[in-house]
Amino acid sequence: MTGKTGLIWDERFLDYNLGPQHPLRPIRVKLTYELIRSKRILQQEHVVVVKPRPASREEILLFHEEEYVRLVEQLSRRGSGLLDAGDTPAFKGCYEATSLVVGASLVACDEVMSGRLSHAFNPSGGLHHAHPERASGFCIFNDPAVVIAHLKSKYDLKRIVYLDIDAHHGDGVMYGFYDDPSVLDIDLHESGKFLFPGTGFPDEIGEGAALGLKLNIPLLPYTGDEAYLEAFRKIVPDTIRQFRPEIILTQCGADGHLDDRLAHLRLTTKVYEEVVSQMHELAHELCNGKLLLFGGGGYTLANVPRVWTVAFSTLVRSKPSDKIPQEWSREFEKEAKEDPPEKLYDKPTSDDEKTLNEVRRTVSELQTNLDRITVEFSR
Repeated sequence: MTGKTGLIWDERFLDYNLGPQHPLRPIRVKLTYELIRSKRILQQEHVVVVKPRPASREEILLFHEEEYVRLVEQLSRRGSGLLDAGDTPAFKGCYEATSLVVGASLVACDEVMSGRLSHAFNPSGGLHHAHPERASGFCIFNDPAVVIAHLKSKYDLKRIVYLDIDAHHGDGVMYGFYDDPSVLDIDLHESGKFLFPGTGFPDEIGEGAALGLKLNIPLLPYTGDEAYLEAFRKIVPDTIRQFRPEIILTQCGADGHLDDRLAHLRLTTKVYEEVVSQMHELAHELCNGKLLLFGGGGYTLANVPRVWTVAFSTLVRSKPSDKIPQEWSREFEKEAKEDPPEKLYDKPTSDDEKTLNEVRRTVSELQTNLDRITVEFSR
């Protein structure tokens, strides 16, 4: 499993700032970069830091509608207004800031498709709620969806896997490609009965030629590592193997972590380590190592940098020590105005019988659907 891994980074990622009281705090991306750096992961010979570029208007229009893009440009110049019902306010320069996030994911994509990198991680990305015609859930432009459209238009890919492990259902991506058989979308998330955006149920399995290629695994609030990984292991690896992808995209939202401020799952670093490790192995097994990792949600600052540092270190096949460097702890206190975390890794969480039974029921329902549409995977 050789090849270089890239971390996409630029101080300008901090410009994606929805306001001082907004729960999406851009400092989490910088703290992630600094924790990865202070753990000396960037010094490994097969790891490189890659500078992003802004996405062009034409690239953004691969997924988003012209009228909506014009609205973002207009409100960006004005520096005020709402891009959705209220969760996603416009700000001065918001068009440029979100274009850079999209461009960062496109750079990651092109570096991997060119073979210059095997894997790449854009921690600023994963803005999976935006729809073609509107913003949603803190997301102005949907960078994973633009990447999927880019992979189809520029590289003519026919089999793209998109795995989303954010606590919130990745509705913008799923519905954006709901009838597209070139995209296998697998999404594990807290159930929409309890959490925004209220979608992503097991019976949402795609339509037309894509019937059965959208798999949703909703989870009860307070689901922990045990039930989550049971569902993941039973559904994800074998389904991806059947699909035989040409590339794997993984949205790695950290808001499923225990004590997130906006969600209610009880995951630990163990889940992120296993999921990324499995995706890494599948990428090398099935598609010459081609793997893109995006950030996503995450609203407790003591969690996000640890989760994404563990994810990135897993991607580069490194196992850093549990110790949090003192220099990083001081920076965390200064930037976050909170006590820093004491360790990199967590103690895994278990689940009660009710949660395990609910996960098994959901998995059984999905497996029934998969049995019905096996023909889709053998096209």
